[in-house]
Amino acid sequence: MNILFVCTANEDRSRTAESIFSESEEHVVRSAGTANSARVKLSEPMLLWADLIFCMEDKHKEFLTKRFPMATRDAQLIVLHIADEYKYMESELIEEIEDATAPYF
Repeated sequence: MNILFVCTANEDRSRTAESIFSESEEHVVRSAGTANSARVKLSEPMLLWADLIFCMEDKHKEFLTKRFPMATRDAQLIVLHIADEYKYMESELIEEIEDATAPYF
């Protein structure tokens, strides 16, 4: 399964999620950000590639559905409700991501 994690800057939250699950033998995982200045900027091909899209906040899901309506029309979009208050690979962030995604893995 192809999984995409989305946050704003692709610096901390989505990048951490990608790192956590990158060794999975069952899934291919990528991450991207919605901001123009994102480390990896979200694109329509990324959304079309993904079987499952995890958004860190409601605003990311709203951005995706407004900016890419055709690519997200049939997409499985899940909001994890993880606030932008952590640094890359911070232990609390890892725990939140693992807890929030556990029902889907």
